[in-house]
Amino acid sequence: MFTTTPGLGAASSRRAGNAARWLGALFLALTLAACGGGSDNNSGSSGGSSSGGSSGGGSSGGSSSTANAQPITPNGTNAVPITVNGGVANFVNIPNVSVTVCAPGTNTCQTIDNIQIDTASFGLRILSSAAQSVIGALPGAKALNGGQLAECAGFADGYTWGTVRQADVRIGSEVASALPVQIIGDLDASAAPTGMNGCPSGNDENTAGEIGANGILGIGTLAQDCGSNCATTPLNGMYFSCTNGTNCTGTAVPVAQQVANPVQKFPVDNNGVIVQLPPVPVTGAASASGTLVFGIGTQSNNTLTGVTHLGTDAYGDLSGTYKGTSYQTFFDTGSNGNFFQDNFPLCSSTSVFYCPTSQQSLTATVSGTEGNTATVPFSLVSARTLTSGTGKFAFNSLGGQLGMTGMFDFGVPFFYGRHVYVGYGSAPFVAF
Repeated sequence: MFTTTPGLGAASSRRAGNAARWLGALFLALTLAACGGGSDNNSGSSGGSSSGGSSGGGSSGGSSSTANAQPITPNGTNAVPITVNGGVANFVNIPNVSVTVCAPGTNTCQTIDNIQIDTASFGLRILSSAAQSVIGALPGAKALNGGQLAECAGFADGYTWGTVRQADVRIGSEVASALPVQIIGDLDASAAPTGMNGCPSGNDENTAGEIGANGILGIGTLAQDCGSNCATTPLNGMYFSCTNGTNCTGTAVPVAQQVANPVQKFPVDNNGVIVQLPPVPVTGAASASGTLVFGIGTQSNNTLTGVTHLGTDAYGDLSGTYKGTSYQTFFDTGSNGNFFQDNFPLCSSTSVFYCPTSQQSLTATVSGTEGNTATVPFSLVSARTLTSGTGKFAFNSLGGQLGMTGMFDFGVPFFYGRHVYVGYGSAPFVAF
């Protein structure tokens, strides 16, 4: 790819059987590689109760959402820095944090930068190439038949394939002990099972140039990435038992051994997260520095006040309306644009990004399961205009066409200038 021009990934749109990330490319004067996004593989349901504080409160009913809030200062305990810049692959709107991975119960650790936060997926996935100092010390998980446990996390344009291993995961001062994580590229691509009940068609995405980061930190509403279906159904299309790294066949996996959301495994501050990104100009900024806060209502820096509380389903989805049409709606830092259905011209025949002839001022509404609503104004500027220069990586007006009907994806542009709460437990919610 070209490192002199910001790259454009696409959305982590999340429903299509096993659901997943949906990626596309924008072709301008230079070919900009497709990257970014997160994953979301929901073959079944998962519980995911959380402890440690309030999960309610906030205002209700018909409010209009502005985008002028500044992040708090990260304190290194339950709040860590988010960076949006060129990262490891020069893709725009990729919010990254640093994660420290250790062999369980030891001081054999490696801190890995440029891990993308994804509020619409569940579980930590790390490129094997980015974890070379520690990967050999991470014990591999065993399938029920004694084989090596591996996972195929499906995306709309491909998949990530690799082993499941155990690690102590530290973010700031918070630690999730003996967490099942996916190590992407930890098995030969030739070992990835294909065909019915195998990995989906498309690319085996196992490099930073394909993913846009060194890994994906899935901090959505579920505690595990699959849940009860993968615990009871061997042919679930996600989890496999491999003999000597090959001969991989589908396997059921107990919920406790599935790739898991680290935050829900923290001893405290485990009932939700707050994503805080600063406002940026409609024409974009070179970078943006934000804060990821762990816990809701557990400390003085994560109180739930002055926001609209919107209940979601177990996967973090809620209902919404755009231009008179109803959509299943979600809020997704794994998508580097707002992705939705409209008739704006695309930037090219091979692009998913919109290139309207002038700036558009648009509005959508969202409704929670408890009946609370919010109006969300947002802007759309031609992706060609936004990326015509160099050196800008943070855009609040980037948008594109969603590849699945009936869904509206508020990606990273929505998060700029907001404190966005994602609450876990039996009554999951978003609030802003």
